[in-house]
Amino acid sequence: MFGPQSPFVMYDEELENINAVIEKLRHDSNSKVIFLVDKNGQLISSVGETAQLDTTSLASLTAGNIAATGGLAKLIGEKEFSILFHEGEKDNLHISIVGGRVILVVIFDQRSSLGLVRLRVKRASRDLDQIFADLAQKTAEAEKRGGLGSPFAEITDDDIDNLFR
Repeated sequence: MFGPQSPFVMYDEELENINAVIEKLRHDSNSKVIFLVDKNGQLISSVGETAQLDTTSLASLTAGNIAATGGLAKLIGEKEFSILFHEGEKDNLHISIVGGRVILVVIFDQRSSLGLVRLRVKRASRDLDQIFADLAQKTAEAEKRGGLGSPFAEITDDDIDNLFR
């Protein structure tokens, strides 16, 4: 697998596969919302009842939460806490790290249970881990062919000057 800081490109095929996995997870776990966020706080995908949510803030705060609890884990000699759970009056958050790189967030209420969510997340995590492993391989192959260079690499100073004349 690739490290947390390794760049990768999201291809349409993998995004469709990711969306299928998290939509199935949402359905099978009877959850309200599923988010997939990278460790830098960027939202990768979401499904469910997202209309009333500030998805950008949720994504960045989730990444911050993982970073903060990672500090706590190190203080007690752990690498990281791979699963976090927050219980609210109406809604609950189940947060897990998938493949060491992305964060899976499940928001659920009384229509589901923590046990069901944990069971379904375990299966979805394996599927997502495989998708990201395939994506890492695809990205590495594209880099070998020179396909992931900067989109601006071929632009010269003359091109920029001509653009603004």
